[in-house]
Amino acid sequence: MADEIAASGTVVAGAGASAGVSADAPVEAWIPRLSRRAALRDGLRAYGLIVAMWMRSTMAYRASFVMTAFGNFAATAFDFVAILLMFAHVDALGGYSLPEVAFLYGTSATAFGLSDLALGSMDRLGRRVRDGTLDTLLLRPVPVLAQVAADRFALRRLGRVAQGLLVLGYALLTLDIDWTVTRALMLPLMVLSGAAIFAAVFVAGAAFQFWAQDASEVQNSFTYGGTTLLQYPPTVFAKDLVRGVTFVVPLAFVNWIPALYVLGREDPLGLPDLAAFLPPLVAVVCCALAGVAWRAGLRAYRSTGS
Repeated sequence: MADEIAASGTVVAGAGASAGVSADAPVEAWIPRLSRRAALRDGLRAYGLIVAMWMRSTMAYRASFVMTAFGNFAATAFDFVAILLMFAHVDALGGYSLPEVAFLYGTSATAFGLSDLALGSMDRLGRRVRDGTLDTLLLRPVPVLAQVAADRFALRRLGRVAQGLLVLGYALLTLDIDWTVTRALMLPLMVLSGAAIFAAVFVAGAAFQFWAQDASEVQNSFTYGGTTLLQYPPTVFAKDLVRGVTFVVPLAFVNWIPALYVLGREDPLGLPDLAAFLPPLVAVVCCALAGVAWRAGLRAYRSTGS
């Protein structure tokens, strides 16, 4: 079996007698150590090449792409239709008006859509671990994370991003917000930071599958389930749940905490306004922890034995 030491940017290709290296020999003895920057550059380049390949494959059948992208748009739109049906019977949801809920929905859906577009294939890792096809990726001189993330890149997921942006546009047109420079900058900040936080959850969930092997639904509960949770005001949930998604799995920093600052609302947990500016820092910490989990999972992988 081939192993990749991603922590130091080292990629191991080939193993066994065919490579003329003992299985017990230290990796560093025969594999040159790459710098972290070079490893990151190689990984991004490999990801871009694989994504470009899948995009060319998709655009070869443009009518099919348009239909599947529209289908993705329509399927995700039903979530907002459900919200509209609620507001057909009530004037406020947890004290929030329809435009305010639409703002939460739009920011969450857009952030998640960008992350799902880039890393939505990560939930296939468990299947690769079970059937042993992950070994094929380990044999290639390309970071495994880049290969898994770009595998079967689905351009149709742009439909989800477009739908989130459409709802966000509606919210911005109907909300009466006292716009300042900081509030205006907070909008792209929360979307990009939220996408990075969701990306970290995708990677950490995939890393968990190295041990669980059949845990894609657990991963989806934090990704797809997380974005659904964030589409509603925090005031409709129990405070213990709000604390959990703030301090344990910090999904609240995707849009709840910065959105409350933009909307001029008080945080139900009593956090200061300064917390609204923490999403970039939270995103960096989450990505770093996800990277540690990924490297640990990859080192623990022992193939299927077949």
